[in-house]
Amino acid sequence: MTAHPELRTHPEFRTLADLASRALGGSVVWCNDDFFASAHNLISAGPAQHDPVAFDARGKVYDGWETRRRRPPETGSAAIDRPGNNRSVSDEVILRLASPGIVRGVLIDTSHFTGNFPPYASVEGATLLDYPSAEQLCAASWTPLLAKSELAGDTENSFPIFVADHLSSHVRLRIYPDGGVARFRVYGEPIGDPRFLGGRVDLAAALNGGRILSCSNWFYSAPANTLAPGRSSVMSDGWENARRRDGGNDWIEVELAGAGTLHSVVIDTSRFVGNAPGAAMLSDAETGERLLPRTRLTPDTEHVFKIASSTPVRRVRLDVYPDGGIARFRVFGELTAEARAELGRRWLALLPDEVAAGISDHELFD
Repeated sequence: MTAHPELRTHPEFRTLADLASRALGGSVVWCNDDFFASAHNLISAGPAQHDPVAFDARGKVYDGWETRRRRPPETGSAAIDRPGNNRSVSDEVILRLASPGIVRGVLIDTSHFTGNFPPYASVEGATLLDYPSAEQLCAASWTPLLAKSELAGDTENSFPIFVADHLSSHVRLRIYPDGGVARFRVYGEPIGDPRFLGGRVDLAAALNGGRILSCSNWFYSAPANTLAPGRSSVMSDGWENARRRDGGNDWIEVELAGAGTLHSVVIDTSRFVGNAPGAAMLSDAETGERLLPRTRLTPDTEHVFKIASSTPVRRVRLDVYPDGGIARFRVFGELTAEARAELGRRWLALLPDEVAAGISDHELFD
């Protein structure tokens, strides 16, 4: 097995969850054109595949999103409904993020698009709760996240986002004027909706606001995968590090959705048959309190352990010995009243004023 190049030279923001990922729960809501290749390919897991001799009735087959060639607008009644005769200067696609969050970086991957990639792209974010229609999204107020920026062909184009904290539930990718993009990743900090965080929940889940803070090694696959929903489907759908030769051990540190009283933990080694860790230990990353002593693990198994903390926990550290793969990591507990109130205040502050005005205290804290 070899490491995908992006895992060796990743920007800092790529340790965060890909909020657009279909595996996490992202989806394509609308696009204006995907004549040659479906926009739904943008959020597929893994790198784009390419068969240089694959063609169909519409032309070359690409594992990505590809729009038709734009032409200068024509005049006259015969041109009004002609395909491709769009007077706008860009093509666009709107994605619903798996969880509303603060976008910290994007990856616009043009792999395998060499003579047909878009020379420029931009990204915007919008905040709409619940389940808006495509028509509502097209008419929404959008905040610029990435100004129109130059792209290179057959390249993973990475861009950090420096916009002041803005909660995005949807993002819009625009390409200028047309062309093909293989994958689109939206890395960010998920913000859990406090209306649904009462009672015992998985405080580490990305969809609830859990996130990876740091990691000793992610040579093969990203630690953020461990916080995704559902069961892993393949080994690369988890966190796998390189084999250690120095006598140490690997670890991840997770910030929970908020400080909480912990109840149980799931350490899932599913799909890791010959390369699961031999043992694991869980501790409070801030105080060092041991929540789960060093405990033997079994390959390809979902382990459930009862844990208890003497005080509320905000961050946890999972150590694996000496190395190996973890498919999923769950930390079940209940937010403290103070943590839930703090999360509610932050969430409201990140919402547009007109959206926040429609949220009552009853919804937030009952």
